[in-house]
Amino acid sequence: MRQTATTFAISDLAREFNITPRTIRFWEDQGILAPQREGGKRVFTRRDRARLKMALRGKRLGLSLAEIKDLIGMYTSTEDQTPQLLECLRVISKRREALEQQREDIEAVLTEIDQFERQCREELARRSENE
Repeated sequence: MRQTATTFAISDLAREFNITPRTIRFWEDQGILAPQREGGKRVFTRRDRARLKMALRGKRLGLSLAEIKDLIGMYTSTEDQTPQLLECLRVISKRREALEQQREDIEAVLTEIDQFERQCREELARRSENE
């Protein structure tokens, strides 16, 4: 597939992004993509490709479907992108906070596991000394 192509088949996008056509149809069902139809075939534009790329990036970042749709929906105009960028930063900051909280929670659980594991080993050592 050439990057200069103006339209893409579903198989082109699936191959490029290493996803299944079913995934692309999911994003279409969610209103993220709006391919044209030529007979029974979907024909995707550069705009669809860009929106798919943003949706997949949002998914990798752990954003919700609603957040992804909101962010992508903001890029309908090419004029002043300041509001879009500010909203993007707000959403990313919120996601970062959630991930940092998860990391703290995981660290706390791992500390508890370490303590419990140490207690178990000490108890086993004590029992083997008394045998």
